[in-house]
Amino acid sequence: MSSAVSATTPRATSWAARRNTAVGVLLTAVMLFPVYWMLNVSLTPKSGMRKAKPDLLPLHPTFEGYRVVLRDQLPYLGTSLLIGLGTVLLTLVVSAPAAFALAKLRPRGSGALNFILIVAQMIPGIVMAMGFYAVYLKLGMLNTWWGLVIADSTIAVPFGVMIFAAFMAGIPDELIAAAKVDGASTWRTFASIVLPVSRNAVVTVSLFSFLWAWSDFVFASTLNGGGTMRPITLGVYHYIGNNNQEWNAIMATAVVASVPVAVLLVLAQRYVAAGVTAGAVKD
Repeated sequence: MSSAVSATTPRATSWAARRNTAVGVLLTAVMLFPVYWMLNVSLTPKSGMRKAKPDLLPLHPTFEGYRVVLRDQLPYLGTSLLIGLGTVLLTLVVSAPAAFALAKLRPRGSGALNFILIVAQMIPGIVMAMGFYAVYLKLGMLNTWWGLVIADSTIAVPFGVMIFAAFMAGIPDELIAAAKVDGASTWRTFASIVLPVSRNAVVTVSLFSFLWAWSDFVFASTLNGGGTMRPITLGVYHYIGNNNQEWNAIMATAVVASVPVAVLLVLAQRYVAAGVTAGAVKD
């Protein structure tokens, strides 16, 4: 009896593993199909765009859409890169010290501030965009790339503070106490000890703040619709008109704009998943 059970258990386990793998592959294929279709359309000639039955494979691929993108979209990509890096810098400068104060200094009212940070992330982006528009209009900040940096940072900073605070709360208090014994000030302790140990949190916050700024459309269309330096999310409209839609160029733009994000996700995934105190304390 026991031998029969032990003989069937590995087979049942193996079958369940294969089933779970098949389901995972199927779900992954469904989720990635829009990405494949974007790539397929970007390689499709204009003559094949309006076929009754579109080709599932680019049988006659063309790189005309990519040539158009490299000719027209580089300024938009440069602006998006500038806005993304500016958002990352401003988010880190604001959120890291604030999170250190919440996690280690524990000022009065920190609980209420944490609640406010959560509520701030629940406000719809379009509501914030309308508020920014009224303020920017009075201050003359409309249609500026640095205005978008400030606006995008308001989305990233609350998230950054919460991530940094969660990471920094796990840093042993003995490190902070040892720094104080050595005569380090609070700022020196933060800059020389806490921030280097929190490198994984820095990568996490930097990645997500860059992604938000890179993919932002609501703030860009509301606050910088007529500016000379517009991001790539607005540059795609260069190919859309009342009587003309250059879908291969549109999809080629989407593919090119997705490459930096995909590379960042691949390079940063192990830092996002890693523990913040790895290597901080020796056994």
